[in-house]
Amino acid sequence: MIGIISYGCGNILSIKNMLDYLRIKSFIIDSPDQIIDATKLILPGVGSFDNGIQKLVDGLWIEELEKHVLVNKKPVLGICLGMQLMCKSSDEGSLKGLGWIDAKVLKFESKNIKVPHMGWNEISVQKDTLFKNNLRYRFYFVHSYFVMCLSSQIISSKCEYENNFTSSFEKENIFGVQFHPEKSHKFGMEVLKNFNNV
Repeated sequence: MIGIISYGCGNILSIKNMLDYLRIKSFIIDSPDQIIDATKLILPGVGSFDNGIQKLVDGLWIEELEKHVLVNKKPVLGICLGMQLMCKSSDEGSLKGLGWIDAKVLKFESKNIKVPHMGWNEISVQKDTLFKNNLRYRFYFVHSYFVMCLSSQIISSKCEYENNFTSSFEKENIFGVQFHPEKSHKFGMEVLKNFNNV
């Protein structure tokens, strides 16, 4: 049973609707004490980094999340801002991230590209946990900041937007995707099914 963390910064219903369509059992987690009822977690997110972290702090989410994710090793998937919140810091704000991943979040600075990066892009798969079927995976992106992992070993896919950036990572039970699987049709469905089978 996948629990979708509802902390005030995510596309909760679109993710729930996609999981329902795939007949994957899920429920929306409205308070930290409900995390225990989930076997896997999704941390969604839209908006700014500091706002996301502050919502987690104010809602008393962090201690309970870390108990289940870092201690009990419950699989978790961060989507878009949710992925970025797992990192140590972000150019977008001054607050510390969750620090689950040795990475920082940087802003697209080049004058040669449009920011935000928005639309469909192919990825280059590095690890096959979430990307199993040798598809030419294409996903829908919308973001102005990107994750820079300090170790290439945890990068599971890359995307080219002038330069390569990390489009997903995985470290043990912790997964993050910069794109929106809930908006990416059959490719996003594949990722969510594979996460459900982790």
